[in-house]
Amino acid sequence: MIHVTDVRSIGAYRLWLHFSDGMVGQVDLADELDGPMFAPLRDAALFDQVRVDPDVRTVTWPNGADLAPEFLREKVTALSSPHP
Repeated sequence: MIHVTDVRSIGAYRLWLHFSDGMVGQVDLADELDGPMFAPLRDAALFDQVRVDPDVRTVTWPNGADLAPEFLREKVTALSSPHP
C-alpha cells in the first residue's frame, strides 16, 4: 500500500509529494476543491497548511479535509528531482 511521506504546498493549489515507494511528483488540485470539505481550501492560507498525518499517512488540512494517497498517486506528475 502506498502512503504519502512528505508534502509541501508549492503555490496555485499545487502540492509537491513524496510517496513511500520513493516516487516524487507534483499534483494540481485546483479542479478538485469543491464541496463543503474542499471548497474552504481555496483560501491559499488554509491550503498552505497541508501536512502529512502520521496516523492516516496521507495529506490533511486543519479543517479535516484529506485525500487518499491512491488518488494523489493517480494525479501526480513525476519529477526527477527529490526536492521542490
